[in-house]
Amino acid sequence: MFTLPLDALLILMVATPAVGWVAYKKGYRKVPGIYASASLLVAAYFLYGLYKEVVENSIVLIVGQLPFNPPLEACLEIDMLSVFMAFLYIIIGLFATAYSIKFMERDSGLTEYYTLMLGMIAGMTGIVFAGDFFTLFVFWELMCLTSYALVAFRKRKWEPIEAGFKYLIMSAAGSATILLSMSFLYGMTGTLNFAALANSLTNTTSEGWLYITLALVIVGFGVKAAIVPFHTWLPDAHSAAPSPISAMLSGVMVQTGAYALARVLLLVFGSMQPAWQMTLAVFAVLTMFGGNIMALLQNDLKRLLAFSTVAHMGYILFGFAIASQEGLTASLFHVINHAIMKTLLFLCAGAFIRQTKTRYLGKLRGISKTMPITSASFAIGTIAIAAFPPLNGFWSEMMIIAAGVRAEMIIFSILTLANMALSVVYYFRLIRIIILEKPTKVSERATKAPVSMLIPIAILAFLCIFIGVYPGPYIDASSKAAEAMLNIEVYIDAVLGGL
Repeated sequence: MFTLPLDALLILMVATPAVGWVAYKKGYRKVPGIYASASLLVAAYFLYGLYKEVVENSIVLIVGQLPFNPPLEACLEIDMLSVFMAFLYIIIGLFATAYSIKFMERDSGLTEYYTLMLGMIAGMTGIVFAGDFFTLFVFWELMCLTSYALVAFRKRKWEPIEAGFKYLIMSAAGSATILLSMSFLYGMTGTLNFAALANSLTNTTSEGWLYITLALVIVGFGVKAAIVPFHTWLPDAHSAAPSPISAMLSGVMVQTGAYALARVLLLVFGSMQPAWQMTLAVFAVLTMFGGNIMALLQNDLKRLLAFSTVAHMGYILFGFAIASQEGLTASLFHVINHAIMKTLLFLCAGAFIRQTKTRYLGKLRGISKTMPITSASFAIGTIAIAAFPPLNGFWSEMMIIAAGVRAEMIIFSILTLANMALSVVYYFRLIRIIILEKPTKVSERATKAPVSMLIPIAILAFLCIFIGVYPGPYIDASSKAAEAMLNIEVYIDAVLGGL
């Protein structure tokens, strides 16, 4: 037993092949997708119960069986930040899964597809629930292995195979780097428990090894978080994967890398904050510029959106680098907004590609004439991610800049603002191509997307508007998660009893 939401995801994932086998025998190809969507609803219900428990107790500690207890044994330690991230994974996963029912209907191996999808979400949920490096690494590998297979799911084409292999090599290198950092930490402290590590490293004298370990942690988690220059797997993987998977990778999975990095830096390396704070801020600015400049050069719709994700990871990392209540709140609010906006854009892109069989922007010109609902939703997502008021992206991006100014990181805030202005160029280029230009022969032949695909798209577009007009509850949720991230003493006391 882990926790009810995580148990539900793992058990229902394991049961998916049996459900799929029975469904195919009876000729019901859509049943695995419906089952996977229902599984995520069940997990969301259990997660809400866990949320209420966290609210009542501030933090929930789940340990293994006797005779061992933390810090010797692996454990889950769940706070408001864990619940915040898990809700995001499950809700975005639900949108992607429901969209997949129609989008993937022409593909074979759908039972495997939905099994892998549930496995990836279970892996991400386990990561944010983990209370030690060992548990985190086990779920990290579950997330990685399932995502490799999903990127290369359409294995009859060369592009997914090449992208999946590149992703596998780079991600495996990042995982090995994390494993090496774990070995150094265990050698210095004799534990892998986050709370015990934080308690031990406050008085350590092994500064040389500690700085090496810190560098390994930033690089290892930085690969998955798509920090420049460790980002090169992302454009290939996100472009080649099926569009619902691109939405999951861009919307939430890369943010799992950012979560793990921020959690470990603040909790385990809190005593070294001056050392990593400036390093992370520099990486954040490099990531912004790398993503935005490369996005300017793209004519492939999905590749452009992938580089946009790289840039937005830079914004999120800058907020984490500020490491104040305000900076963390802004970044976590942008985590919500980016997940919604980028999922919307990739699902719209998937609808365009499904109806036209092309990702090339030159052939998608004027497609709003034949796909008006999808195009209007795409325009809403594009304006939102370009940080124009009153849509949701505006608030979180401005909050990040304001937090940087208050933290006296003026130069970094100016560079962030410059990157936001730079991104407007290619976002409005997208709107001009999709909405304003004359249709091409390819876009003229397009037909409207199926209703079952339009429903998730329409809901996400509505959320971009609704959160922009009424951001208060989402900022409050982000603030509570940020407070949990900074409340190190409560986290440590839950495991060590104040030792």
